[in-house]
Amino acid sequence: MSQDIELDHVTMRFGALTAVSDVNLTIPAGEFFSFLGPSGCGKTTILRMVSGFMEPTSGAIRIGGKDMAGIGPNKRPTALIFQNLALFPLMTVAENIGFGLEVRGVASTDRRKRVKQLLELVALPDTADKKVTELSGGQRQRIAIARALAVEPAVLLLDEPLSALDLKLRQHMRSELRDIQKRTGVTFIYITHDQGEALTMSDRIGVMSRGVLQQVGDGRAVYDDPASAFVASFVGETNRFTGRVIAATGGRAAIDTPAGKMIGRNPRDLREGDQAILFVRPERVRAADGAAENNVIDSRVSHQEFEGAFVNIFLEPVQGRPIVFQTANAGNGPGWEEGAAARVSFRPEDAVVLPPSDDIE
Repeated sequence: MSQDIELDHVTMRFGALTAVSDVNLTIPAGEFFSFLGPSGCGKTTILRMVSGFMEPTSGAIRIGGKDMAGIGPNKRPTALIFQNLALFPLMTVAENIGFGLEVRGVASTDRRKRVKQLLELVALPDTADKKVTELSGGQRQRIAIARALAVEPAVLLLDEPLSALDLKLRQHMRSELRDIQKRTGVTFIYITHDQGEALTMSDRIGVMSRGVLQQVGDGRAVYDDPASAFVASFVGETNRFTGRVIAATGGRAAIDTPAGKMIGRNPRDLREGDQAILFVRPERVRAADGAAENNVIDSRVSHQEFEGAFVNIFLEPVQGRPIVFQTANAGNGPGWEEGAAARVSFRPEDAVVLPPSDDIE
């Protein structure tokens, strides 16, 4: 039975280093929750504390309402899938899946029945007698999931399990993982630095930086309404313009930048005189028409990058960073040639103005 997880003011310190700082979070039973952030941000430390391989310096972790303090990994209702999968190469697929059940003293007849059910679940019913070394990377990934699910955990913990796969296989496995989670109803906690994985699979995402949980929300909220400059810069591609607020009214702020006056939403209630950064996604920037009144930029095309379904157009840098906008590949020629004059704009409602932060590059 799936169970919820509560992180109650959880902090983890290693000497003078605070790896996780005062995290408060409830993950409801049956949710697919992802921790997203760069290497060293504390997301794997949280996973290891939930699994019992580490005890928090302070705070409490509860699973199904029960405090996990002092309860080791083998006694918790969790299963952990490591980045390297840790399958046993000399065992068959069936032996790998049934290993945890055998350790727990489950009879061989019941083990075989459970293994068969799990192989059906992960769509590999004919692989029971194969060695794991005979399987593809995606198949091994599914066997690792089946082995973790064999002991019927309330919570399945996944530590960047797709990182070693090639792009197409990663994209395929995203759908597979999400489908398995929905069918089993088990609570999934997923660790990744890949925003595409987090956005496509998760019910909610927790974005972390330097041990701090910066924002929690569904994919659209995190992408469209970032709560901090770090979230805006880390989740997805973005243009940013740094300046000082020259006006703030009606939920919007105008900032003075080297590219001119820029206007965007003002969720943090910045005031005139405050330092700020305006963020706007490349797909929200468009060729300016005669009706454009705000956020108009005159520049020249530096270069373009063709990515199949769309083309990224790079304009001359502002504040050391190129302005990027995205246009669909409509099959009507390249356009926007290098050196050509370019006039682009974006709507104020498509941009957000946030306080600066020292954890963005």
